[in-house]
Amino acid sequence: MQKSIPLTWRRIPERYRLLGTKCTNCNTNYFPTRIVCPKCRRRGKIEKVQFRGLGRIYSFTEISAPPAGFEDQVPYVLAIVELEEGPRLTTQIVDVVGKGVKIGDGVAIVFRVIQRDDPEGLIHYGFKFRLV
Repeated sequence: MQKSIPLTWRRIPERYRLLGTKCTNCNTNYFPTRIVCPKCRRRGKIEKVQFRGLGRIYSFTEISAPPAGFEDQVPYVLAIVELEEGPRLTTQIVDVVGKGVKIGDGVAIVFRVIQRDDPEGLIHYGFKFRLV
């Protein structure tokens, strides 16, 4: 059986579940997953962690001149979100425009369309965040 592109993408846990790792030596969480702790530099102390998907906006910007393929989404908000468990990640904030977003606002994970390869091409799904 030949592997398809959608099947390959579905096998990437970080893309569909907020899955990261934790160093049990220094109690630090990482996203995306790591095989070695950057602080401790020790192997074998890493375990997988499923993050809850709740956090706060650390920084943000409103995009009005998007890269190719995202023209239909403007304006949209990109933010650095600090999860309750500690890691920071870059994500899109949905259902809001820039003036409705403030640093420190609470956010929660949602599953949405990331990009469409139209016409009738692949639809890429993944997580984004919304204000709570």
